Amino acid sequence: MSVLALQEYEFERQFNEDEAIRWMQENWKKSFLFAALYVAFILGGRHVMKQREKFELRKPLVLWSLTLAVFSIFGAIRTGSYMMHILMTKGLQQSVCDQGFYNGPVSKFWAYAFVLSKAPELGDTLFIVLRKQKLIFLHWYHHITVLLYSWYSYKDMVAGGGWFMTMNYLVHSVMYSYYALRAAGFKVSRKFAMFITLTQITQMLMGCVVNYLVYSWMQQGQECPSHMQNIVWSSLMYLSYFVLFIQFFYEAYFGKSKLSASAVTKKKRE
Repeated sequence: MSVLALQEYEFERQFNEDEAIRWMQENWKKSFLFAALYVAFILGGRHVMKQREKFELRKPLVLWSLTLAVFSIFGAIRTGSYMMHILMTKGLQQSVCDQGFYNGPVSKFWAYAFVLSKAPELGDTLFIVLRKQKLIFLHWYHHITVLLYSWYSYKDMVAGGGWFMTMNYLVHSVMYSYYALRAAGFKVSRKFAMFITLTQITQMLMGCVVNYLVYSWMQQGQECPSHMQNIVWSSLMYLSYFVLFIQFFYEAYFGKSKLSASAVTKKKRE
């Protein structure tokens, strides 16, 4: 990994990760408030929209998806550069267990940006409700649990965070690019939608593997900072995602009552 690839930008260099971690330690439970407001919006919004015509919102949807795509692409490049550097120079265990991802150069800003982004990403559901599209369980369950777990884990700087965040950035960079193209009216191959769902399934499987590695190294007495409560919740979360995405993949592409291709992954957007 070249030095140039890990060069810090000014906004990354000036970012104060200590203040960010301290704020999250003091305020992470506010994620429950966001989750409650999110559920209230879903219930209230769907009730209101029963009596109204659906909104098209194509231009706002293109802008929304494109913004999240660009954000995810930059996040994937920056965190990916850091993770590849650690993996290639210090090995797999260091890449999983090192807390440097939370406070090291390049990655520290994007780690905090990642966890904060899970709150505005709840806005995805706004388009589904206002456009009167089918809201599947996987969509809102995924949004809520990712928000709660991300805020809960960041405050403790738990092992595995670098892998979890980088994988999510990578998948979202492709996923939101797909959504932007679809919303803009471009025809995208159904195989691309299948590919995105497969990458998400792979991400969930990898999440389980990383949790197993953290647990194993902890049991061996090696330095891999986490705690059993976090490992249990994370494993249950990733395992549930794995099952739900497998079910979605089958129903969307092979089941008798196939979902629309635009419902790829956890959302129906078209």
